Amino acid sequence: MRSPWFNKPFAILGPRPPISCLLLCFVCVLGLIAILGSTSSSVFDSVTPIPLPDVYSSYRRLKEQAAVDYLELRTISLGAGRQTELELCGREKENYVPCYNVSANLFAGFKDGEEFDRHCEISRQRERCLVRPPKDYKIPLRWPAGRDAIWSANVKITKDQFLSSGSLTKRLMLVEENQFAFHSEDGLVFDGLKDYSRQVAEMIGLGSDSEFLQAGVQSVLDIGCGFGIFGAHLVSLRLMPICIAAYEATGSQVQLALERGLPAMIGNFISRQLPYPPLSFDMVHCAQCGIVWDEKDGMLLIEVDRVLKPGGYFVLTSPASNPHGSSSNTKKRSTLTPTEEFSENICWNLIAQQDETFIWQKTVDVHCYKSRKHGALPLCNDAHNTPYYQPLMSCISGTTSNRWIPIQNRSSGPHLSSAELVGHGVQPEDFFEDSQVWRSALRNYWSLLSPIIFSDHPKRPGDEDPTPPYNMVRNVMDMNAQYGGLNAAMLEEKKLVWVMNVVPVRAPNTLPLILDRGFAGVMHDWCEPFPTYPRTYDMLHANGLLSHLSSERCAMMDLFLEMDRILRPEGWVIFSDKLGAIEMARALAMQIHWEARVIDLDNGSDQRLLVCQKPFMKK
Repeated sequence: MRSPWFNKPFAILGPRPPISCLLLCFVCVLGLIAILGSTSSSVFDSVTPIPLPDVYSSYRRLKEQAAVDYLELRTISLGAGRQTELELCGREKENYVPCYNVSANLFAGFKDGEEFDRHCEISRQRERCLVRPPKDYKIPLRWPAGRDAIWSANVKITKDQFLSSGSLTKRLMLVEENQFAFHSEDGLVFDGLKDYSRQVAEMIGLGSDSEFLQAGVQSVLDIGCGFGIFGAHLVSLRLMPICIAAYEATGSQVQLALERGLPAMIGNFISRQLPYPPLSFDMVHCAQCGIVWDEKDGMLLIEVDRVLKPGGYFVLTSPASNPHGSSSNTKKRSTLTPTEEFSENICWNLIAQQDETFIWQKTVDVHCYKSRKHGALPLCNDAHNTPYYQPLMSCISGTTSNRWIPIQNRSSGPHLSSAELVGHGVQPEDFFEDSQVWRSALRNYWSLLSPIIFSDHPKRPGDEDPTPPYNMVRNVMDMNAQYGGLNAAMLEEKKLVWVMNVVPVRAPNTLPLILDRGFAGVMHDWCEPFPTYPRTYDMLHANGLLSHLSSERCAMMDLFLEMDRILRPEGWVIFSDKLGAIEMARALAMQIHWEARVIDLDNGSDQRLLVCQKPFMKK
């Protein structure tokens, strides 16, 4: 029986025409569609199609299938056949971190400490295999409980190594059966961590460390962060610390901090700039971080100055920083150490010194640099400087930036003022629209994933798994973060996660805006491995990244292998991209054993979601 909407046109137009006429009209329409379809652009066409009526539904399916076939042929031509599933790497690569091969760096001629630096150019070709988890690896404990206890098998540090470590480490960690427990109340440097944090706050003129935010301190670069003890305390104060430490083959500070669910990444103060723009952090903290700051003609301090915002603080705690013994006098001494003498040259003021802790404050007056003595460090030309592992520079950065705003005068939290947005080259209306889009997207993501992610997971045969629900999300890497909209939406929804906002090097540089919102972020070239250890992220999010990288020199399979390396077992990946890119991603996901599902957004566009989960492979 025909539906009423089918009969209505004939009631308007009169008697039904002969069947032959209908067939002729139908053939003509199909011919017209075929002619128009032949002029369509490539599968990565940036124009969003207008929603089409039902008569075109079959044609749209044919067009989409053609795009899928094209992408599959393209993938095969690049050496990534659909049927070839990659195997697991050997056990020796369980903690593999590319770009940090000291032996290869030495052979290439790097020395004077540079052999420990990041050199991706040395080992471009690497074996295509999947980094396996350690034999006794377990899914991390649910956060925030996982902040204070981790499975010992998940990190490369043995009990023997722990027992042979120094007394400081033993005060910070305890071995409890098959776990490492972290006791944040035990001594970091002074009587206790809270005492130390309160002392730092009082030294900069605050009543307690709970006032850091009111004083403009919301982002902290923690250098040589131990096992994240100080960072964990800052997180409890609603600050955003980022731990950086050198690559370590065993007992890594960064690996342990990330396993605890704390923001961290590999980063060195050796010969290259950190991948952050000028004026990035409100405070830089170094507590016995092992760096001799007055080496290399002060270039390491210049790098601290580059990433420090006007009015920001450099906190240095080290026995070697006090050659005159313990003192509670906060007045500047007449006899200056080399570090103090150099700090005056870069317009820092030593505002406090107590026991073994020194605190300098960077000037808020940009004219200070013009009033220095003759022969002082020159000012940099920052116009074309992209701070992506460039050589250290002996000049002062950021003085001509429109972001030269004292931390005490900045907006607090993720909501920037209209003037601050315009200073970043972003129109407030565009920023507001982007925020609305991500609020809606997050609700869709969570409604899609939460029944799976936060449900009780069945116990695996033969495993002693943590008490369910344990299959959770503690951290997210947003691989193409733009304004940090996903991060902001998660904060608004009070999700207990932190986000590493990554800005690709050849995308518009929105990293300064992200950092000014108080978020964790970094610049990265996705044709290279990310500076982190395996299995350190619970979820990866890539919005438009594949289309962005379609014209890059890197192979997509290498990108997927890197994503698999940094994603923990049973972790999640969400791609949002155009149809062709999504179908290519699905073919690659099958090769690395991910479970993958394409989701049509039902909005008439060629945008699709691809939701993947990495399996727990124990072969």
